[in-house]
Amino acid sequence: MSELAGKRALVTGASRGIGAAIALALAERGADVAITYERSADRAAEVVRAIEAKGRRGLALQADSADPAAVRGSVEATVEGLGGLDILVNNAGIARGGTVAEMSLADIDALLNVNVRAVVLASQAAIPHLRPGGRIVTIGSCLAERVPFPGVTVYSMTKSALLAFTRGLARELGPRDITVNLVQPGGTDTDMNPADGPNAAGILGLTPLGRYGTPDDVAATVAFLAGPGARQISGSAVTVDGGLNA
Repeated sequence: MSELAGKRALVTGASRGIGAAIALALAERGADVAITYERSADRAAEVVRAIEAKGRRGLALQADSADPAAVRGSVEATVEGLGGLDILVNNAGIARGGTVAEMSLADIDALLNVNVRAVVLASQAAIPHLRPGGRIVTIGSCLAERVPFPGVTVYSMTKSALLAFTRGLARELGPRDITVNLVQPGGTDTDMNPADGPNAAGILGLTPLGRYGTPDDVAATVAFLAGPGARQISGSAVTVDGGLNA
């Protein structure tokens, strides 16, 4: 597949899990891909080697998504290292559990800084570099639209904010032929939320398909939205949750 040949992409938070799968899916379709990571340099290097094994250029950038300068700097480093930017995937995110009554200010700030502010800042930094046909895809959560159990209220709020941001930015960038979309995974088998973890039974009980998704399920959706077949899709939220929000 070469539908993304000649494209340059940045995937944030892509040393493992969903982000790594997205980076490899874009490379499989012909894109050169930069990724950011916070601490996992070895795992990021493995992803870059896998990208290069597909015949594409790969670039690993250390960047803490809670640091505004690092977020902006990762976009500029991608442009410098790959020669431009056509696709931004805002994947980096964190989870903090707890009720509103008990959640600490530090956890609230961390959720807002990484899950919301970093998305805004990375997109803002990318906008001057994106040409007609450019893509911004953000990874949210199905919990943005439904909160079926307690303890995830603030997390869900940060993901819900991405709905408004995606719709508004799609309005702003549409005249430049740049699409902006949101992908909302449900239970997905990753280190952060394993299919055999303590929350799995509750999530599966709410999921009509009765199974966890895989990072590749999410990556396939992102790759489609990044490609020419999605040129008329913008301002949309695509939910990949096995029917949890049905």
